[in-house]
Amino acid sequence: MKMHMLIRRFAGAFILASLLLAYYHSRYWLWFTAFVGFNLFQSSFTNVCPMEMILKKICVGRDAGSCCAVEPAQPAQGK
Repeated sequence: MKMHMLIRRFAGAFILASLLLAYYHSRYWLWFTAFVGFNLFQSSFTNVCPMEMILKKICVGRDAGSCCAVEPAQPAQGK
């Protein structure tokens, strides 16, 4: 799965979870919703996304870079 799709899924899940927690537990969970929204907003200007950095470190997503790449098999050296 591509990185931008994973980030959108995580953001949506975090927002929905925090809204449910705010409704059933405490209104202070709305600060978490604001935090996620602020990170989405600032990443559109700066192209810096904390979730993307975390996903790259744990090698998740197609855009993760070289840490997830499988080394190609070397062809057998026949005589």
